[in-house]
Amino acid sequence: MYVMGINSVYHESSACLLQDGAIIAVGEEERFNRKKHGKESRYDNPIELPLHSIRYCLETAGIKLEEVAHIGYSANPQKYDSDFTSTESTAKYTWCTPKKQAYFLSQLALVPQILQSMGFVGKFTWVDHHAAHAASAYYASPFDEAAVLAIDGIGEATTAGFYHAQGNHLKHLQDIDYHDSLGNLWEVNSLLLGFGIYDAAKVMGLAAYGDRKRFAAEFSKLVQLAPQGQFTVNKDVLRFWMLTFFPPNAYYAGLEELFGVSKREYSDELLPIHQDIAAALQEKTNEVIYHIVEHLHAVTGSSNLCLAGGVALNCVTNAYVFERGPFANFYVQPASHDAGTAVGAAFYIWNHMLGNSARTQMRHAYWGPSFSNEEIEGALHKHGLPYRVSDRIEQEVAQLISQENIVGFFQGRMEIGPRALGNRSLLADPRNRDMRSILNQKVKHREYFRPLAPSVLHEEASNWFEIEKQTSAAEFMLMTYPVRPHVVDKIPAVVHEDGSSRIQSVRQEVNLRYHKLISEFYKISGVPIVLNTSFNDSEPIVCSPEDAINTFMNTQIDYLAIGDFLVSKAEI
Repeated sequence: MYVMGINSVYHESSACLLQDGAIIAVGEEERFNRKKHGKESRYDNPIELPLHSIRYCLETAGIKLEEVAHIGYSANPQKYDSDFTSTESTAKYTWCTPKKQAYFLSQLALVPQILQSMGFVGKFTWVDHHAAHAASAYYASPFDEAAVLAIDGIGEATTAGFYHAQGNHLKHLQDIDYHDSLGNLWEVNSLLLGFGIYDAAKVMGLAAYGDRKRFAAEFSKLVQLAPQGQFTVNKDVLRFWMLTFFPPNAYYAGLEELFGVSKREYSDELLPIHQDIAAALQEKTNEVIYHIVEHLHAVTGSSNLCLAGGVALNCVTNAYVFERGPFANFYVQPASHDAGTAVGAAFYIWNHMLGNSARTQMRHAYWGPSFSNEEIEGALHKHGLPYRVSDRIEQEVAQLISQENIVGFFQGRMEIGPRALGNRSLLADPRNRDMRSILNQKVKHREYFRPLAPSVLHEEASNWFEIEKQTSAAEFMLMTYPVRPHVVDKIPAVVHEDGSSRIQSVRQEVNLRYHKLISEFYKISGVPIVLNTSFNDSEPIVCSPEDAINTFMNTQIDYLAIGDFLVSKAEI
């Protein structure tokens, strides 16, 4: 039986296809259409379906849409808060005025009809947004029972859902109302600090430079903990109902008065006060999520915790709550943002609704497209690029990296989620102290403070980083650990301002070619680590050979290792 999950309600449009509970393919629309986040987050376009992703999933399985028995869409029109359609001016989002809300829901209601017009004849199901997030984490985990937290900006009328999963059943425990949104808190502060509404990762990186205590009192006025794992935000100061994604805008006056700072424009200098706001925001986030996690542990009695939703991409908080917290085991969905809800919607139908016990443990994130050597060679010919075939690509790339070259590494099936995990990566030498600024300024054209990640051999990770508890989240770049003091000077390019690194622990059985490459670099350098950042330049991560070639040609990347082919910029 084929089951498909689809997300397109806000952003990160995506599709996932299961066959008898096994993942066949997951596609993120932005990787195909080259539009960041797949589409604009507007009230009038939930029917802009991820057609490329759907097609990719069907072609991978070799089927047509009429052969899919169930489709789940990761939003439920019946769960949208009636406050949205109130005539009152308070406690609702600007884009969800009564007229806009009615139009949004009328468009959303058309989704089943559109799928039917495409050939779908099976059963359609609306899946609650946070149930989809929760399902994406639990059913992909190795656990038979777990506490589950789904937390993001907003999903229908809530910002978070608490669950207790047992067997194939996902029991809903409680919610947090959308007015008290931790995700929205990050979005508004990101805009205040001069970044984009999607730039929480930038704020997280900036936080390492700041003093977390300077604005601790102010953030205590913004966010207050409440019993039963709840928390509330200061609605008068934050006014989330004025937050819009397109065009990005928010209410800033309350925060400007609270912090004593004017909204920063992107071209303005970053000052210590901006760093300190980011640091205090990160500290408050750690506190809030730890508060929730402690409650979940108390009410479920579980040793296992699963996490999904946009907030789950905060690797600093993930490490804080797991390393210090009461749970023994931890799983984070690698596509924790909204793209993962397509995975969750499919799992929710197959496991929770249909009661099937068969599951796919997501031990890796490589569910995207792959390309044959013939397809790659055709693309190289099309661009007239000189290349040579290598039967020892891992050794050659390791040698090139050790000689301070930057190598675009394009191999196998693409990763899902926002982190490049070795198949669509830019690789460099972590020993070169200048490599971070070279990559940030000359290749990726991004801010100086953005950290770069170390990909480390799994068997060596604990020797280089202070890891108290093992978790697969470290394999997805979703955990941050302190670098052991005696090796800091050996890998300066991947050590952040606070002495930490967001690591990718690489297992041989998960990615043989990438593991071999790092092992070859280890032989050369004595360091079992390569610097890894996503293969892109102010664009979605490259997906196809054509994308890789275009980015390679338009940046200061030295070599492209694509399949079994090696291209040198010096020879072009």
